[in-house]
Amino acid sequence: MANKKITYVCQQCGSAFPKWSGRCTDCGAWNALEESVESVSSKQSTRFSGYTGTNTQIHLLETVEAIAETRTSTGLTELDRVLGGGLVQGSVVLIGGDPGIGKSTLLLQALSVLSLTEINPPLYVTGEESPQQVSLRAQRLGLDGRRIKLITEIQIERILTLASAEKPSIMVIDSIQTVYTDTLQSAPGSVTQVRESAAQLVRFAKQTNIAIFLVGHVTKEGALAGPRVLEHMVDTVLYFEGDSGTRFRVIRAIKNRFGAVNELGVFAMTDRGLKEVSNPSAIFLSRHDTAVAGSVIMVTREGSRPLLVEVQALVDESHMPNPRRVTVGLDQNRLAMLLAVLHRHGGIVTYNQDVFVNVVGGVRVNETGADLAVLLAVLSSLRNTPLTKGLVVFGEVGLAGEIRPVPNGLERLREAEKHGFEKAIVPKANVPKNQLESLEVIAVTRLVDALHEVG
Repeated sequence: MANKKITYVCQQCGSAFPKWSGRCTDCGAWNALEESVESVSSKQSTRFSGYTGTNTQIHLLETVEAIAETRTSTGLTELDRVLGGGLVQGSVVLIGGDPGIGKSTLLLQALSVLSLTEINPPLYVTGEESPQQVSLRAQRLGLDGRRIKLITEIQIERILTLASAEKPSIMVIDSIQTVYTDTLQSAPGSVTQVRESAAQLVRFAKQTNIAIFLVGHVTKEGALAGPRVLEHMVDTVLYFEGDSGTRFRVIRAIKNRFGAVNELGVFAMTDRGLKEVSNPSAIFLSRHDTAVAGSVIMVTREGSRPLLVEVQALVDESHMPNPRRVTVGLDQNRLAMLLAVLHRHGGIVTYNQDVFVNVVGGVRVNETGADLAVLLAVLSSLRNTPLTKGLVVFGEVGLAGEIRPVPNGLERLREAEKHGFEKAIVPKANVPKNQLESLEVIAVTRLVDALHEVG
């Protein structure tokens, strides 16, 4: 006889409480506790706890043989890049993004390629679409689906039973929010269901060496729906980013146990699916016919490669008591700090101006190497004077007005030289020992030095 236990689970952080309260004491969210009825028998408790009882052994770390993980190419170079070089056997990859951004399309394309190279056919588990809908998408994309096995199921125990019999090399769960387990009585998509279903899938992947892709929904704030523990359980977390008004899609690695984090892959959405963009820098540069005020090209670094992006600024007289500071693709608080440094150490007044800063192409720049480019773009817009054409800028600006170096400066300069830029303003510590052939590198140590270089 199964024992029923009523708990109240926070839908934000997944914490469980014996009694309901208006506020979660762990994460501070209000009205986030929902009733959850668990029905777990004594046998089921042992079965799904992950405890084997007889096979558990203690090893000395030095006696454990370190075997390099075997990677499998997905056939998509940009996807392999964010995965760290390919898909690792037994790994669990969580991929999230807005509805309709291309998560299912990307995975279906990858399975189509993997089905031709893997001995065991991949398995696509869908809980949101019918088999006919998946087949129509594959036909529309022109994919070879002869060796892709497809099931429509949302009960996790039946999914694992079928997968154990089929022994696929790769398995896709679309999506984790639709899957449920019979050991819990809460609805699919709840915190407890997502957490328990994901735990069973992770355990299954590690025991069978089957690589699993989990498709995850996102909230209106853009974060992955479900408990935060979901991101801790999986090996890799990928976010699909992109504006619905543009055809470009960016996939970013937020967590990766087998590769670098913050790696970036760029795709273009077409009528035949997602196509890889081999030269991402080209799509983020406007290449104006004439020089435009408020526009500066900077070299950021995403994962293992440098990326050229355009930073635009618009400075206009404010008619409000508190001038606006608006950023797209940058940290708004950092912009306020940089404007204060510009006033204190550069003598440029912006406290009576509205300042708008945008990173072209929908890219989000998280590093401090964009500081100098932002300030020069603001200065250019304020004076309505375009900067020199063919100029590229990067560097961190400190509160004392110093220009600090950024990592991998030489790689950034080579990327700028490859795209035809002729002049670069960079921190002194990032100046290469050997002069570049077609790129003039100007070293600056203080903000006033950079302002002097641009007039």
